[in-house]
Amino acid sequence: MTKKIWFLSFGHYQAARGSRTTTAKDALLQTIDLAVAAEQLGLDGAAIRVHHFAPQFSTPMPLLAAMAARTKRIELGTGIIDMRYENPFSLAEQAAATDLISDGRLQLGISRGSQEVARRGYEAFGFTPAGNGDDVDMARSHTELFRKSISGIPIATSNYARPGGGPDLPLEPQSPGLAERIWWGSATRDSAKWTAEQGMNLMSSTLLSEDTGVPFHELQAEQIEIFHKTWKEAGHSRTPRVAVTRSILPITTDEDRFHFGGERDSRDEVGVLNGAVSRFGKVYAGEPDQIAEDLAQDSAVRAADTLIAAIPNQLGVDYNIRILRTLVEQIVPKLGW
Repeated sequence: MTKKIWFLSFGHYQAARGSRTTTAKDALLQTIDLAVAAEQLGLDGAAIRVHHFAPQFSTPMPLLAAMAARTKRIELGTGIIDMRYENPFSLAEQAAATDLISDGRLQLGISRGSQEVARRGYEAFGFTPAGNGDDVDMARSHTELFRKSISGIPIATSNYARPGGGPDLPLEPQSPGLAERIWWGSATRDSAKWTAEQGMNLMSSTLLSEDTGVPFHELQAEQIEIFHKTWKEAGHSRTPRVAVTRSILPITTDEDRFHFGGERDSRDEVGVLNGAVSRFGKVYAGEPDQIAEDLAQDSAVRAADTLIAAIPNQLGVDYNIRILRTLVEQIVPKLGW
């Protein structure tokens, strides 16, 4: 199977011992450079994570636009944008402009988001769930408006419309095809089903906010199976895409062993997050041959068409280029992708 390989940066920055990414400026500029290098290495995509009220990326579109201006081929995405914090119309305008700059390479992952540093931080942005709804309902409502906007559906009435007429003005700019390149970050089997019903691509990370006692990759593979089954039943005309994220840390040098040597025996973890029993996927750390063997046994990785490798961005551009080169040259070929 031909698979696409992306990297994912959380954009951490901190003036801590050993950090090579001490400021927000460092994180932004280094990610642009890493996207350029990733394209040269032959990767298929570069993605960024969005968090608020934390020393991480928070405003994705300026960064993605800069990455787009410096690259020609790779897909550019998010994993994910928390829609609780977003004005859907403003996001639609920014996304369309960024997609035009990239010449149609934007792949936007959106969702309700994960736990944030701020308690109900979206309220500071001016958003409160309506009526008896909760923040999940609000995120999905924002998503519906966002998707309508990027599809060119009129949302405002012009000054010259006839009295009593409906909306006749869509947002500008419009970027054809962007509506089919929206992914929903799903953490449960039920939300995977909903994603397919809505006609969005599926993006699943290293966390599932449910646990049935089976290994993480098997539960995630079941999630993917439900998504594909529901997509077919819904009768959508296009072929959907599915991405999974893995922490992949090849250990080939003493520096690697210093940073990640203790990760080799990692395994799934189960804990409580946001009141729900959740299962966290293991870290894939070790010699390249061993990582390739482990990934070959990962049923969710086999079922997905896109593998997103989360990188330790605070170790700097050169270090992460070496990780990605090892992934492309020593791990991926052994998988037959």
